[in-house]
Order: sequence, then C-alpha cells, then structure tokens
Amino acid sequence: MSIFDEIKKKLSHEFIDIIEWLDSSNDTIVHRFERYQNEIKNGAQLIVREGQIAVFINEGQLADVFKPGTYTLNTQNLPILTTLKGWKYGFNSPFKAEVYFVNSRLFTDEKWGTKNPVTLNDDRFGFVEVRAFGTYAFKIENAGKFITDIVGTDNNFTNFEINEHLKSLISTRFTDTIGEANLPIELYAANTNELSETCLEVMQPEFDSVGIHLEKFFIENVSMPEELKKEIFEYSRLNKLDLDKLTKFKAAKAMEVAAANESGAAGAGIGMGMGFAMAQQMGNMMNPQAQNTAPTQNTGSTTPPPLPQQKQYFYADNGNQMGPVSFESLRQLFAARTINADTLVWKQGMAGWAALNTVTELQSMLGSAPPPLPNA
Repeated sequence: MSIFDEIKKKLSHEFIDIIEWLDSSNDTIVHRFERYQNEIKNGAQLIVREGQIAVFINEGQLADVFKPGTYTLNTQNLPILTTLKGWKYGFNSPFKAEVYFVNSRLFTDEKWGTKNPVTLNDDRFGFVEVRAFGTYAFKIENAGKFITDIVGTDNNFTNFEINEHLKSLISTRFTDTIGEANLPIELYAANTNELSETCLEVMQPEFDSVGIHLEKFFIENVSMPEELKKEIFEYSRLNKLDLDKLTKFKAAKAMEVAAANESGAAGAGIGMGMGFAMAQQMGNMMNPQAQNTAPTQNTGSTTPPPLPQQKQYFYADNGNQMGPVSFESLRQLFAARTINADTLVWKQGMAGWAALNTVTELQSMLGSAPPPLPNA
C-alpha cells in the first residue's frame, strides 16, 4: 500500500461521523443531536447506549428508531428513511435528518398534588373538601410517538416540562376516581393503597396514548380540614365507646368549665346543675331501653306513665273488611244494629275471623242491645 493510500484511508476515517449522546444530567428526557445543517455522512457511526433510544426524523416525519447498539448508517439499517428519501440504489453523502436521543430509563420519585381542593359529598358530613399528594414513576415506552406528540422540535426536553403536563392529567383522573369511589370520607385516608392501584389502572391508557408507561403511582396522604377531622374522630368514638361513660365524661368536662367561670361559686353551682341536667338528658336519649326496663320507683315525678294501647278490631260488612275500630266504637255499632252477634270480627292475636258472640271479651255487649220488636 502506497503512502497516498494510507493518507486516503486516514482522511476517509476522519470524515466518518460519530453520532452519540453523553448524558451529563439526570433530568433530560430527549436531546436532539446537533449537526451543521443536520447533515450526516454516508457510513456514519451511530452509538446508542443502554438506557437510550435514537429516533430519526425526516422533514417532520417519524423515520427509523434504534435501540442500544452501534450501527453503521446505510440503506440497509435505514429502511424507513430510505423509503422517505427515495433511495433506490444507496445514497450519496451527506444526507439531512434530525436525530433525537430519548432517555428510556425509569424516572422515579416524581411529585404530584392537587392544586385545588377536591369537593366530595359525604352522606353524614355533607360537602367536604380534601387535598391529596404523592409520587409516581414513569419511563418512555414508545419513543417515536412521544417525540411526535409531545416533544415536537424542542432540542432539549426535560422531565420538568413533561411533569407539568402529567401533573394536570393525574389531578384530573384522581378527582374523577375518588368521586366515583363514593367511600365514607374517613376511608379515603385509610385506603390509600387500594386507591393508588385503582388510579394507576385508570391513568395508564392516558399515558400510553403519548408513548409513556406509568410504572408506579402512590397516594401518600389525603388531607381534610382540621374541624372535619375532629368531627370524624368524635363520630368514631361515639361508635366505639360506651355511651353511658361518654355522657358522664362530657358532664364532668362541663362541670370543669363551669367551675373555672369567673362568676365564682354561684356560677360553679349553676354550671354543675346544668352539667347534671345535660348528663341526665343525654343518658335518656342515648339509652331509651334502660328507661323502659328500669323498675318503677316513687321519685315524686309528676310525669304520668304512657296510656295503655287500645285494642283494635276489624269487622265484616256485606263481605267487605271494615275497621280497625276501638272496643267502644264496636259496641256503638252493635247498639245501632250495624253489626250483630253473628258478625265476623278479628283482632291481632286471633287465629282467624270469628262470630262476635264467640269472642269472650265482646260477649259483654250482647246484653246492651234491646230485643227485636214483636211482630205486629
């Protein structure tokens, strides 16, 4: 080989391009490889490292996509670009194309949160407002779709830019999901794992549509106003604690407040009296069964006991069921000859309809009716 051949060989190697991207940041998702007028020479080397995907764009159209590896660019490994360019028998150097490197690693610990409170309708507490925040992780699944749909012509696209879009998407889908869940308000904070899994399933199709795979989604906390928390805790205690003990505890607290009143002993006495009255009223409301089953004592109370419940009777009239009426009303009907001794009657507790004169408690009215007039 002559010295001129060595010089030609050396010069030809010097003119071969090397296309690669050395990522020195942790937040760049897409980087456009900058070349003068986007010209790439025939036989240029393309180096795609692990965690990267190279995408060729020709005049705004998606062309060839390369996974990790080293490639010598020619018509054999640029089939789509060859078709777009119309190369039938190879191509002459140089050619123009935009090359984008996409970071395909997993982006973790990305933050999200609701910008505004989410309004929910709870059966017990009415309309309430909650906020939520957490983290998520994603990676680029379809590099070509992601560039054409999201990145466009941005030469250095970072996760800060995509996060603004993703946070809005997450907030919208999160609001829809918890609204449709229709859980009691206190269960949202207690079931963050289940809600996180549900939100992940709901959001995944939205992410897929732009070439992103949502790997993980976590709800770290669902918060609500402090006054609502107090009501929920109070409601929970009412369900768990002994109501009689809770009443006494409330009364004791009321007496403490009354005793600390500036009006002194008189105020304390009034406060204690009110406390005892409140305790008695609350105890009566919360435990009505105890009132009904408690033995009767001569307490000097002027409140009379409830009246005994009157018995009600049904009776038959020309095949129609009539009533119910009281015993006195039934007696008046008998006296007016609306019914007679053979009229069928029934009351609760009887096995079936029976003639009036066969019911023991009604036989007393048989003598109340005058005998029939003698025939003229």
